[in-house]
Amino acid sequence: MRRQGKLEYGYQAAPLRTCVGCRVRTVKSELLRLVVVEGVIVPDTRGRLPGRGASLHPSPRCLEFAERRRAFPRAFRVEGPLDTSLLRAHLEGLTPGRSG
Repeated sequence: MRRQGKLEYGYQAAPLRTCVGCRVRTVKSELLRLVVVEGVIVPDTRGRLPGRGASLHPSPRCLEFAERRRAFPRAFRVEGPLDTSLLRAHLEGLTPGRSG
């Protein structure tokens, strides 16, 4: 029987998170943790930055979905718009085969 909030992943139970863009629940290790630092969304690749986190698939498509749905202010529980330029640059650097 599967435990609540866990997914059998390689014979081990792994924590689940929901992508704020596409709203798909998946294993935490497949998502990128994000935090807000002074109004800017920052990718937390090591998972150590303080503050409320949100998870996103490391793909520009999920970022576009999250922006279209205005999901970031809700996920971080902050008022007003947030700057996604640093996050966008990080994701474009990760995307293979993408030419500028």
